[in-house]
Amino acid sequence: MTIEDEATKLEGLDYRTGQPIEVTLEEGRIASVMAKPPARSDGEPALSYIAPGLVDLQVNGFMGHDINSFPLAAETVQMVVRKLWREGVTTFLPTVTTNSDERIEEAMSVIAQACESDADCAAGVAGIHLEGPFISPEDGPRGAHLAQYVRPPDWERFCRWQEAARGRIRIVTLSPEWPGSAGFIRRCVESGVIVSIGHTAAAPEQIREAVEAGASMSTHWGNGAHLLLPRHPNYLWEQLAQDELYIGLIADGFHLPEAVLKTAIRVKGERAMLVSDAVHLGGLPAGTYMSHKRVQVVKTEEGRLHLADNPKLLAGSVQALPWGVAHLVASGICPLPQAWEMASLGPARRLSLAVQQGLEAGAPADLVLFDFDENRRIQVRSCWKGGKEKFA
Repeated sequence: MTIEDEATKLEGLDYRTGQPIEVTLEEGRIASVMAKPPARSDGEPALSYIAPGLVDLQVNGFMGHDINSFPLAAETVQMVVRKLWREGVTTFLPTVTTNSDERIEEAMSVIAQACESDADCAAGVAGIHLEGPFISPEDGPRGAHLAQYVRPPDWERFCRWQEAARGRIRIVTLSPEWPGSAGFIRRCVESGVIVSIGHTAAAPEQIREAVEAGASMSTHWGNGAHLLLPRHPNYLWEQLAQDELYIGLIADGFHLPEAVLKTAIRVKGERAMLVSDAVHLGGLPAGTYMSHKRVQVVKTEEGRLHLADNPKLLAGSVQALPWGVAHLVASGICPLPQAWEMASLGPARRLSLAVQQGLEAGAPADLVLFDFDENRRIQVRSCWKGGKEKFA
């Protein structure tokens, strides 16, 4: 890396082709992407891959910083932004889950405050994902969301939260099993909010009605569901069959079997996206912890988080997006370029972000340099946001 006339030049391997390139950054954007000769002298360090920054649509917390623990401080949100740079995540949606009206409003207000008082936070937070409380009240689909706070969609309540967020709610996850859901979905979509189906026990016809009303996404598809479902029809098949729906997938190797991941990706193509759904224990060492709900959980050496008193039950996701990318590649589900774009350009397209341009002249200089070793693990070497190095 050299700096000449205020231009920054990065050398690396194009993540799409594996060929050497030089990327020039000027004024926060990519000025040019030029091919470089492949020959390198003996003893010179191997080049890292250069790729667009990762975009995570669902982050509950990271490295001990919990967005759903109260009272919430603006510094908590700002620390999550900075900790995610180490994972190559340049843009994300802090995710607020089902809670009381007052606590949801508090979270919205604090996240807005965090962005307004910190330029890095404003650049890294592309909006807020409200996951609930308009979800299924049934055990299974409700997941770990607190039953006492689950309620039907309510436009006035949502507007209060959106006002507290200063208009930053970009995605709302709901279940269309509630009467009147279609009308609520239409109003959200008309206001520019993406509606995602999740934590649902909806009948197939309710899924179809939601899509007709404007729902365009599925939240961590395949999870937040009953343990047993009718062979067909059911709400999982119906969401796969709806061509308009993007789907978020947790590809940590624990939430979804490889055959399910492979099938969903083949069906959805460019509308399949990776999400981490990481909780605050993500990035911490293996060990026994207490969740913010005062439940004892265990993070294994393999990276799986389960309830201490029932190892068969997952207690959340603790892996950032690079883990999911590496898992897809190591499992032979898809090649590196496709897996990386499922965690970067795909989510950026869903949010209509300029970074969806990727490694092209004129695109925002949100970039990651990373190594992909012989053990199929990704190691982030440096992270750039708006042309400025944030982690190295």
